[in-house]
Amino acid sequence: MTATETIPPELFLEGYSDGVRATANRLRAVVKAAVPDAIERVRPGWALIGYDLPIRRHGVYFAWVWPEREHVHLGFQHGIFMDDPARMLQGAHLKLKKVRYVTVDPGEDFPETTFVKLTRHAADIAALPPAARTALLADRD
Repeated sequence: MTATETIPPELFLEGYSDGVRATANRLRAVVKAAVPDAIERVRPGWALIGYDLPIRRHGVYFAWVWPEREHVHLGFQHGIFMDDPARMLQGAHLKLKKVRYVTVDPGEDFPETTFVKLTRHAADIAALPPAARTALLADRD
């Protein structure tokens, strides 16, 4: 495979346990349900599956599914701007500047409908101009 060829997500996930692979595929389905026209591609340098909105010239990165050995993250590039009344989003405790995520262990039941809503919300925020995103934070203060 050359540098310009893409790795299919299924091939990328082959290196993980059955449980992690199944959880990653469930989270991939969440993203597809939330934003059916999202562009899915493996980002090998980051070891994750990333999602872009098909807007602007090169798309807009908004979410990812990141498998690890023990669990899988569903993350949002502009998570700091998202509404999170249930406090599901992680990352603030790590002092991550922008991103937020949820973590799912293999076999764990997760609120699929809520995750779909979070993912749609993440896409809506990513589609905003940067100044509009910044205004969201100002409105919360």
